[in-house]
Amino acid sequence: MDDRETIRDLYRRYWQYMIDKEIDGLRGLMADDYVLMHMTGTKQSGETFLSGLRDGTFNYYFADHDSIEVSVSGDTATMIGKSRVTAAVYGGRKSSWRLRGDFTLRKENGIWKLVSSRASTY
Repeated sequence: MDDRETIRDLYRRYWQYMIDKEIDGLRGLMADDYVLMHMTGTKQSGETFLSGLRDGTFNYYFADHDSIEVSVSGDTATMIGKSRVTAAVYGGRKSSWRLRGDFTLRKENGIWKLVSSRASTY
């Protein structure tokens, strides 16, 4: 599997881990300095996001991926994933969105890790 396909697989696992609330699996995809920017503008560390997933602030039920674009340059990469997602967040009702995730990644000891992500709609 080449790096681009490895990163596409990482994106699919990222969503499945969020749906399954598989905290350890999700943590394993993130670099220690991972930062998430929600579409609301809220910026969170990986650990803060994982706590919200664990305590029910973020509940993901479904994700179907329309596209996953990857660009690799040495040990860094960018990825744009577009997915139709069903979720309930911040106490809101279960809703569906077309979410776009803009990610940066870095290869650490031969393993691709998420460094940052920014969520928006498409």
